[in-house]
Amino acid sequence: MELDRTDHRILKVLQLDGRISNRDLAERVALSPSACLKRVKRLEQTGVICRYLAELDLGRVRNSVTVFAEVTLKRHQVADFVAFEAELAAIPEVIEACQISGRFDFLVTFVCRDIDHYRELSDGLLDSGSGVSTIASNIRMKVSKAFAGYPLA
Repeated sequence: MELDRTDHRILKVLQLDGRISNRDLAERVALSPSACLKRVKRLEQTGVICRYLAELDLGRVRNSVTVFAEVTLKRHQVADFVAFEAELAAIPEVIEACQISGRFDFLVTFVCRDIDHYRELSDGLLDSGSGVSTIASNIRMKVSKAFAGYPLA
């Protein structure tokens, strides 16, 4: 699907404020409300807009620790990657997992109640038979720049 400048403007606004009313969005991108709604619906239906969600200040909800785990698998067959990804999908504390190139195979982000909880999860991965060779854990100290939407042309 070809996106034009107006689509990009709509996406920029929605990334920052997913709850903006259609009327206000239309005003911000210089469209009529009906034309704006039509474009947003098209962006949703074609999968450009995947979902809307609320960003939480987790520190106000509960104590937690965020860990970025560098995971290396013993074997590098497609079936091994698929099995490991399925195991990660079953762990609610895994909020993101990316297969990457470089020194390790996956970068996995965990959000756990404390470091002992993370240790239990990482030990479980090592002992599960999922083919994990090593896990190097990196504890988030602070967020220097939070995600604020993707850069769009």
